[in-house]
Amino acid sequence: MRRGRRSKLEIYASILEAIKRERKCRVTRILLYANLSYDRLIKYLTDLEKAGLIEKEKHNRGVYYRVTAKGDEFLKEYQRIVKFIESFGLRL
Repeated sequence: MRRGRRSKLEIYASILEAIKRERKCRVTRILLYANLSYDRLIKYLTDLEKAGLIEKEKHNRGVYYRVTAKGDEFLKEYQRIVKFIESFGLRL
């Protein structure tokens, strides 16, 4: 288990992974997966939406988020970079 605080990059990746895992996801699921408070999560979701990495969809049953193609590419590159860094025995 990792110790210490997570970087913003790690939090963004956790949120994207949570949403991608479900295809589209409500805030409650993301909260549980990313282990964030509601206020912090909303801030990060806003950042990701402004960057075009996620999209908000409004339905009768509430708001859902889904990962965009750009967000999917970001997540793939992030995972590639993490593997590269770990291959040198370092941690992000």
